[in-house]
Amino acid sequence: MTRALGIIAGTALILLFATLLLVVMPTIQLQTGRNPPEALQPWTASELAGRDHYISLGCVYCHSQQPRDPSQAPDTARGWGRASVPSDYSYDTTHLLGTMRTGPDLFNIGARQPSVDWHLTHLYQPRAVSPGSNMPAYPFLFRDTDFLGEQIEVKIPDEYLPSQVSKYIVPTDQALELVDYLLSLDRTYPAEELPEAAPESDEASDALSKGLSDTTQVRDISR
Repeated sequence: MTRALGIIAGTALILLFATLLLVVMPTIQLQTGRNPPEALQPWTASELAGRDHYISLGCVYCHSQQPRDPSQAPDTARGWGRASVPSDYSYDTTHLLGTMRTGPDLFNIGARQPSVDWHLTHLYQPRAVSPGSNMPAYPFLFRDTDFLGEQIEVKIPDEYLPSQVSKYIVPTDQALELVDYLLSLDRTYPAEELPEAAPESDEASDALSKGLSDTTQVRDISR
Protein backbone atom coordinates (compact mmCIF):
# COMPACT_ATOMS: atom_id res chain seq x y z
CA MET A 1 0.00 0.00 0.00
CA THR A 2 2.78 2.39 0.95
CA ARG A 3 4.58 1.57 -2.28
CA ALA A 4 1.43 2.23 -4.33
CA LEU A 5 0.96 5.62 -2.66
CA GLY A 6 4.57 6.48 -3.42
CA ILE A 7 4.10 5.61 -7.09
CA ILE A 8 0.91 7.69 -7.28
CA ALA A 9 2.56 10.66 -5.57
CA GLY A 10 5.62 10.42 -7.83
CA THR A 11 3.44 10.24 -10.95
CA ALA A 12 1.44 13.27 -9.81
CA LEU A 13 4.62 15.26 -9.21
CA ILE A 14 5.97 14.34 -12.64
CA LEU A 15 2.71 15.43 -14.30
CA LEU A 16 2.67 18.66 -12.31
CA PHE A 17 6.26 19.45 -13.24
CA ALA A 18 5.62 18.66 -16.91
CA THR A 19 2.52 20.89 -16.92
CA LEU A 20 4.43 23.78 -15.38
CA LEU A 21 7.37 23.35 -17.74
CA LEU A 22 5.50 22.70 -20.99
CA VAL A 23 2.23 24.62 -20.54
CA VAL A 24 2.25 27.25 -17.81
CA MET A 25 5.72 28.74 -18.30
CA PRO A 26 5.50 29.02 -22.12
CA THR A 27 2.07 30.67 -21.79
CA ILE A 28 3.43 33.23 -19.33
CA GLN A 29 6.40 33.92 -21.59
CA LEU A 30 4.16 34.43 -24.62
CA GLN A 31 1.83 36.79 -22.77
CA THR A 32 4.60 38.86 -21.20
CA GLY A 33 5.31 41.91 -23.31
CA ARG A 34 2.95 40.79 -26.05
CA ASN A 35 1.88 44.25 -27.14
CA PRO A 36 0.31 44.66 -30.59
CA PRO A 37 2.08 47.12 -32.91
CA GLU A 38 0.46 50.57 -32.83
CA ALA A 39 -0.39 50.33 -36.53
CA LEU A 40 -2.16 46.98 -36.09
CA GLN A 41 -5.85 47.54 -35.37
CA PRO A 42 -8.26 45.07 -33.73
CA TRP A 43 -10.71 43.37 -36.06
CA THR A 44 -14.01 45.13 -36.69
CA ALA A 45 -17.26 43.14 -36.56
CA SER A 46 -17.40 43.04 -40.36
CA GLU A 47 -13.77 41.89 -40.64
CA LEU A 48 -14.32 39.16 -38.05
CA ALA A 49 -17.34 37.93 -39.98
CA GLY A 50 -15.25 37.98 -43.16
CA ARG A 51 -12.53 36.04 -41.38
CA ASP A 52 -15.09 33.35 -40.54
CA HIS A 53 -16.11 33.21 -44.22
CA TYR A 54 -12.43 32.95 -45.19
CA ILE A 55 -12.21 29.84 -43.02
CA SER A 56 -15.54 28.26 -43.98
CA LEU A 57 -14.93 28.74 -47.72
CA GLY A 58 -11.59 26.94 -47.46
CA CYS A 59 -9.34 29.89 -48.36
CA VAL A 60 -6.97 28.90 -45.57
CA TYR A 61 -6.21 25.60 -47.35
CA CYS A 62 -4.72 27.32 -50.41
CA HIS A 63 -3.26 30.55 -49.02
CA SER A 64 -0.69 31.22 -46.32
CA GLN A 65 -0.35 34.37 -44.21
CA GLN A 66 3.33 34.14 -43.30
CA PRO A 67 5.91 35.66 -45.66
CA ARG A 68 9.28 34.09 -44.97
CA ASP A 69 12.74 35.45 -44.58
CA PRO A 70 14.73 35.94 -47.82
CA SER A 71 17.14 33.26 -46.62
CA GLN A 72 14.28 30.74 -46.78
CA ALA A 73 12.15 31.83 -49.75
CA PRO A 74 11.89 34.75 -52.24
CA ASP A 75 8.65 36.04 -50.69
CA THR A 76 9.89 39.63 -50.44
CA ALA A 77 10.90 39.62 -54.11
CA ARG A 78 7.43 38.32 -54.98
CA GLY A 79 5.94 41.44 -53.42
CA TRP A 80 4.40 39.66 -50.45
CA GLY A 81 6.09 41.85 -47.84
CA ARG A 82 8.65 41.45 -45.11
CA ALA A 83 8.97 38.29 -43.04
CA SER A 84 6.23 38.10 -40.43
CA VAL A 85 6.91 38.32 -36.67
CA PRO A 86 4.85 37.08 -33.68
CA SER A 87 3.30 40.47 -32.87
CA ASP A 88 1.72 40.60 -36.34
CA TYR A 89 -0.75 37.97 -35.11
CA SER A 90 -1.67 39.62 -31.80
CA TYR A 91 -5.39 39.69 -32.61
CA ASP A 92 -5.52 36.31 -34.37
CA THR A 93 -7.42 33.62 -32.47
CA THR A 94 -6.82 31.15 -33.90
CA HIS A 95 -4.02 31.94 -36.32
CA LEU A 96 -4.46 31.39 -40.06
CA LEU A 97 -0.81 30.89 -41.01
CA GLY A 98 -1.70 28.24 -43.56
CA THR A 99 0.36 25.28 -44.73
CA MET A 100 -0.17 25.35 -48.51
CA ARG A 101 0.48 27.86 -51.26
CA THR A 102 -1.72 26.81 -54.13
CA GLY A 103 -2.26 30.56 -54.36
CA PRO A 104 -0.06 33.43 -53.14
CA ASP A 105 0.50 34.53 -49.56
CA LEU A 106 -2.20 36.98 -48.38
CA PHE A 107 -0.38 38.54 -45.42
CA ASN A 108 -0.45 41.93 -47.19
CA ILE A 109 -3.15 41.49 -49.83
CA GLY A 110 -4.97 44.58 -48.51
CA ALA A 111 -1.95 46.74 -49.35
CA ARG A 112 -1.05 44.88 -52.52
CA GLN A 113 -4.55 45.01 -53.98
CA PRO A 114 -6.69 47.69 -52.26
CA SER A 115 -9.54 47.77 -54.81
CA VAL A 116 -12.95 46.64 -53.57
CA ASP A 117 -14.15 46.21 -57.17
CA TRP A 118 -11.18 43.99 -58.02
CA HIS A 119 -11.78 41.69 -55.04
CA LEU A 120 -15.50 41.37 -55.74
CA THR A 121 -14.88 40.53 -59.40
CA HIS A 122 -12.14 38.11 -58.36
CA LEU A 123 -14.49 36.30 -55.98
CA TYR A 124 -17.26 36.04 -58.59
CA GLN A 125 -14.90 34.78 -61.31
CA PRO A 126 -11.13 34.77 -60.65
CA ARG A 127 -10.22 34.30 -64.31
CA ALA A 128 -11.96 37.57 -65.19
CA VAL A 129 -9.08 39.46 -63.54
CA SER A 130 -6.36 36.79 -63.29
CA PRO A 131 -6.18 34.74 -66.52
CA GLY A 132 -5.00 31.20 -65.84
CA SER A 133 -5.99 31.29 -62.16
CA ASN A 134 -6.91 27.92 -60.67
CA MET A 135 -8.93 29.47 -57.84
CA PRO A 136 -12.57 28.32 -57.68
CA ALA A 137 -15.30 30.86 -58.41
CA TYR A 138 -17.80 31.88 -55.72
CA PRO A 139 -20.85 33.17 -57.65
CA PHE A 140 -23.13 32.08 -54.78
CA LEU A 141 -21.73 35.05 -52.82
CA PHE A 142 -23.59 37.31 -55.26
CA ARG A 143 -27.09 37.76 -56.62
CA ASP A 144 -28.56 39.33 -59.72
CA THR A 145 -31.21 42.04 -59.63
CA ASP A 146 -33.03 44.45 -61.91
CA PHE A 147 -32.89 47.22 -59.31
CA LEU A 148 -29.48 48.56 -58.26
CA GLY A 149 -30.33 51.41 -55.89
CA GLU A 150 -27.38 52.06 -53.58
CA GLN A 151 -25.93 48.57 -53.96
CA ILE A 152 -22.50 47.98 -55.47
CA GLU A 153 -22.59 46.76 -59.04
CA VAL A 154 -20.04 44.07 -59.83
CA LYS A 155 -19.12 44.44 -63.48
CA ILE A 156 -18.39 40.99 -64.88
CA PRO A 157 -17.24 40.49 -68.49
CA ASP A 158 -20.04 39.02 -70.61
CA GLU A 159 -18.18 35.76 -71.28
CA TYR A 160 -18.26 34.94 -67.56
CA LEU A 161 -21.96 35.69 -66.99
CA PRO A 162 -24.59 32.92 -66.95
CA SER A 163 -26.91 32.69 -69.94
CA GLN A 164 -29.86 34.09 -68.02
CA VAL A 165 -29.12 36.90 -65.61
CA SER A 166 -30.84 40.07 -64.48
CA LYS A 167 -29.52 43.52 -65.26
CA TYR A 168 -27.09 43.81 -62.34
CA ILE A 169 -24.79 41.55 -60.29
CA VAL A 170 -24.52 42.69 -56.66
CA PRO A 171 -22.59 41.25 -53.68
CA THR A 172 -24.25 39.68 -50.67
CA ASP A 173 -23.30 40.76 -47.15
CA GLN A 174 -21.09 37.66 -46.97
CA ALA A 175 -19.08 38.80 -50.01
CA LEU A 176 -18.69 42.33 -48.63
CA GLU A 177 -17.56 41.03 -45.24
CA LEU A 178 -15.01 38.73 -46.86
CA VAL A 179 -13.62 41.65 -48.88
CA ASP A 180 -13.47 43.77 -45.71
CA TYR A 181 -11.34 41.06 -44.12
CA LEU A 182 -9.03 40.78 -47.14
CA LEU A 183 -8.54 44.56 -47.24
CA SER A 184 -7.64 44.54 -43.54
CA LEU A 185 -4.64 42.28 -44.25
CA ASP A 186 -2.02 45.02 -44.36
CA ARG A 187 1.12 44.58 -42.26
CA THR A 188 3.33 47.05 -44.10
CA TYR A 189 4.31 48.78 -40.86
CA PRO A 190 7.88 48.20 -39.54
CA ALA A 191 8.40 44.87 -37.80
CA GLU A 192 9.40 44.62 -34.17
CA GLU A 193 13.01 43.81 -33.40
CA LEU A 194 13.49 40.15 -32.58
CA PRO A 195 16.25 38.72 -30.37
CA GLU A 196 19.28 37.44 -32.22
CA ALA A 197 19.04 33.69 -32.73
CA ALA A 198 21.89 31.44 -31.71
CA PRO A 199 24.16 30.60 -34.66
CA GLU A 200 23.31 27.33 -36.35
CA SER A 201 25.66 24.67 -37.56
CA ASP A 202 26.04 24.32 -41.31
CA GLU A 203 24.22 20.98 -41.16
CA ALA A 204 21.22 22.47 -39.32
CA SER A 205 21.08 25.43 -41.68
CA ASP A 206 21.12 23.15 -44.73
CA ALA A 207 18.38 20.98 -43.25
CA LEU A 208 16.21 24.01 -42.49
CA SER A 209 16.64 25.42 -45.97
CA LYS A 210 15.78 22.08 -47.51
CA GLY A 211 12.75 21.58 -45.30
CA LEU A 212 11.35 25.06 -45.97
CA SER A 213 12.29 25.31 -49.62
CA ASP A 214 9.42 26.76 -51.62
CA THR A 215 8.70 24.93 -54.86
CA THR A 216 5.31 26.54 -55.45
CA GLN A 217 5.00 28.42 -58.73
CA VAL A 218 2.44 31.21 -58.41
CA ARG A 219 0.91 32.65 -61.55
CA ASP A 220 -0.32 35.97 -60.14
CA ILE A 221 1.11 37.63 -57.05
CA SER A 222 -1.84 40.01 -56.70
CA ARG A 223 -4.39 37.26 -55.96
